[in-house]
Amino acid sequence: MMLNMFNSKTRKGEETRARVQDAALALFREKGLDATTMRDVAAGAGLSLGAAYHYFPSKEAIVLGYYNTVQARHAEAVLEAVRTESTPRGRIAAAVHWKLDTLAGDRKVLGALLRFTGDPDHPLSFLGAGTRDIQLRSIATFAVPLESVDLPADFRRAAAVTLWALHMGILLYFLYDDSPGQARTHRLADGAIDLFLSAMRLLRFPPLRPLRTRLTRLLDEAGLLPDLAALPRPEPAPPPGA
Repeated sequence: MMLNMFNSKTRKGEETRARVQDAALALFREKGLDATTMRDVAAGAGLSLGAAYHYFPSKEAIVLGYYNTVQARHAEAVLEAVRTESTPRGRIAAAVHWKLDTLAGDRKVLGALLRFTGDPDHPLSFLGAGTRDIQLRSIATFAVPLESVDLPADFRRAAAVTLWALHMGILLYFLYDDSPGQARTHRLADGAIDLFLSAMRLLRFPPLRPLRTRLTRLLDEAGLLPDLAALPRPEPAPPPGA
């Protein structure tokens, strides 16, 4: 009985937290990040200001929650693609295009957040220390569709980071793409994926091993190659109430 009551309270808290985040994102899309106040968010979620602060102490915390939500959903989508797509290319394409499709309605919000990337100390910087855990989980997610790609063992870490960096570059182009449905970005993504896979095939050849070694060492010395074995492999989320 006590466990059921605890689970019920936990579920209710999670649902309220999600309601606050959804209300905030709707306001960010409508009014913009800067013009939206926490009082606006609380009203949009049907809560008192104090109750809204209980779940998120600031707008920055809401944005970080959004980053984490997108990452968790992306990991789920990639795991599903691994189950349903029969080719490595199909799995990688699903991973990249899912991000583009999911973030299509948030281009203005993400564009407003882009200004923080130039400040590595800002907690919302896409590449800063404040989002490092999300970056690592994203790299681990992009490593999943590469598990079925025939890659040299000494280059697997670099391949995962390269694919993650490629998707970040595509997302940057995506923010500026005014073509209908961001069609140019989707075409760019498909071409980039083909080039990535062609490069991976070329790098398997023994004569290119010194190049692989030099590139891996260069990235490692720059602190850009995480230990994939130390990163948690994405797992399906437990069912609600579990």
